[in-house]
Amino acid sequence: MTDIAVIGRKVRENVRRVLVGRERAVELALVALACEGHILIEDVPGVGKTTLARALAVSLGLECRRIQFTPDLLPSDITGVSVYNQRTGEFEFRPGPVFTNILLADEINRATPRTQAALLECMEERQVSVDGIPRPVPRPFLVMATQNPVEYEGTFPLPEAQLDRFMLCLDLGYPTPDEFITILERVRVRHPLENLRPVLVPEEIQTLQAQVKEVRCETSLKRYIGEIVAATRQHEEIALGASPRAGIALFKAAQALAGLRGRSYVIPEDLKELAGPVLAHRLVLKPEARMRGLDARQAVAQVLARVPVPTEEVIHAE
Repeated sequence: MTDIAVIGRKVRENVRRVLVGRERAVELALVALACEGHILIEDVPGVGKTTLARALAVSLGLECRRIQFTPDLLPSDITGVSVYNQRTGEFEFRPGPVFTNILLADEINRATPRTQAALLECMEERQVSVDGIPRPVPRPFLVMATQNPVEYEGTFPLPEAQLDRFMLCLDLGYPTPDEFITILERVRVRHPLENLRPVLVPEEIQTLQAQVKEVRCETSLKRYIGEIVAATRQHEEIALGASPRAGIALFKAAQALAGLRGRSYVIPEDLKELAGPVLAHRLVLKPEARMRGLDARQAVAQVLARVPVPTEEVIHAE
């Protein structure tokens, strides 16, 4: 798994030139890229959500387009539209910004649910159907969406079906005072994004995605994933637990994390570390649980505390 680790290190070092103290978020974003998943970055405005997305896009050397989601954005503004050509007497399809490698959906929850739903098909099927004709999007294809907390004015909560399409949900948080000083020094003359250059070629991205699938995950750990997912559906504070898609996402993400850290096999700590980013945004808590101040990450932590972890003896016995 040396190639995966080397590729990941190149991207992390490049993004570090722009973002300060966000190594964890960058690593999780690479996990999603390696699994051909999608990323939801949720935090308050101004902490670097868009900067992270743009820095990754530049580092990967892929075509990137940005959509600023607003309440008046229409589905056709995302997918494209068929326009009648008077000269030829036929309708011609004009592709929307979704036909790219990396789609930066900025402040996705400021758009109406109808517009948000326009991304569902391309996120899952890697295609867009316009006028009944399926049109594939380029590969690799990655949606990096940012959203503001739902309590902010002018936001619409993402539907559960769309949240389930995002492999990982990240948050960045505020920088420490020392990190903020470094940020100020870097932007004093010009933004560091202006000097950022690609460090990967398409072949390296293909290598990354192919080798991740070869990372070994023992049967006992696969059973552990199933027990975690099932436990979210049995938790007394959770109204809607994790789906089978969530379990598959946790399995693939663990493979990618292990590979990025130079291992050819998954360990229980990979699954426990990823359970929050992979599962929490998919859960719907009961109203009384939310009133008591419980959030989804805490519920996932409670689930992990209840599900027995496979012992080293069991793993090696396989």
